[in-house]
Amino acid sequence: MDFPAALRYLDEHVNLEATAGRVEGLSLERMRALVHVLGDPQHAYPVIHLTGTNGKGSTARMIATLLREAGLSVGLYTSPHLEAINERLMWDGLPIPDDDFATLISDLAALEPMLDQRPSYFELLTAAAFRWFAELAVDVAVVEVGLLGRYDATNVCDARVAVLTNVGSDHTDRQGDWRRRIAEEKVGIVEPDSTFVLGEDDPALADLFAKVPAAETWVRGVQFDVVENELALGGRLLTLRTPERTVDDIFLPVHGAHQADNAAVALAATEAFFGSGLDDDAVRTGFAQLVLPGRFEVVHREPTVVLDGAHNPEGAEAAARTLAEEFTLSGTLVMVVGLLQGRDPEEMLRALGADQAGIVVACTPPSPRAIPSTELAAAADAIGVAVEVVPDVGSAVERALALATTDDLVLVTGSLYVVGAARTALTQMQEDPSW
Repeated sequence: MDFPAALRYLDEHVNLEATAGRVEGLSLERMRALVHVLGDPQHAYPVIHLTGTNGKGSTARMIATLLREAGLSVGLYTSPHLEAINERLMWDGLPIPDDDFATLISDLAALEPMLDQRPSYFELLTAAAFRWFAELAVDVAVVEVGLLGRYDATNVCDARVAVLTNVGSDHTDRQGDWRRRIAEEKVGIVEPDSTFVLGEDDPALADLFAKVPAAETWVRGVQFDVVENELALGGRLLTLRTPERTVDDIFLPVHGAHQADNAAVALAATEAFFGSGLDDDAVRTGFAQLVLPGRFEVVHREPTVVLDGAHNPEGAEAAARTLAEEFTLSGTLVMVVGLLQGRDPEEMLRALGADQAGIVVACTPPSPRAIPSTELAAAADAIGVAVEVVPDVGSAVERALALATTDDLVLVTGSLYVVGAARTALTQMQEDPSW
């Protein structure tokens, strides 16, 4: 099959990212059967495995960048993608080519009749990533879980280093002791031989984490930490501490004080993998090369246009803090917002600081799980925020730009589906000679 046919084949399978359906009878049996038919490629290389409510995608990219700077061949598997599915499977910083992707999916399609159960969309993609990395003979794979941890399809691998960035309120009903329940699922990626790198420092969960059967546990604030985190032009200037030593003058070319915590976790995970400290210059050079699409990404000036996939309340609060701390507004804040079901629109708008915006342009993410733009607009109106409804994301971005002056800031946020669609639309606009 060619690339379009491969995409059609994948779309024939259950995709919980699109439907947010509730999964009953969680098990890795189906995924284990799938990778077994492939020869268990996930065991052909060491794995750094990451979970967490927020920051795991950013942290995974940081780890991959540091490993490449150390001279290793690195596979990176993340989800979801912003603009193209190829972004999920990366090798040494580059997405998988269309032809290679189509070949992998074709092979999986040929093997599917050998399985007793039909795999899901995410299971097929995960198996494709594991096989591709084995074919490339990568030195290490950095693998981000899709959801929670213990029963995530990625958890058929054996992690040399297992990472938990934090525990937040995504994918939960917030009933009872939800933080503990989520943490219990996330630590399911830790193997007895793993070094467990723990970024979550909630004292209420310390007893749970202390019981995790890892070969060694590194805790933020104990074995590693952020020593200094200062605002710099175009990013942050950091000093990070690990069990090996302290590295200063690290320039992190991304916005948001919270990214320093991700950087500390990334450096600790990388050193845990090697079992020793990296060269200071390699650390500085690796972080300086970092690119995080859709994470408070400035994509245009005059007006300033920022894309940030703040898809849950904690992420929204981080976006609002970053905006307040790192951007001086001489004009007006214009927001383009679209959300998925499972979010409280009023809570998200308040967390984003929408009351500080001159206007919110409400759009509908291109997903079956989307909250209609009219529903989001009603929530904005209920909290006294001026709002316009423009359902199509690209058209919403165009409307925001039409409303903005050169001194204004346009923040496109909410669902990653909105950020991805906006990124594509802005690229097309910039290719227009009249832009």
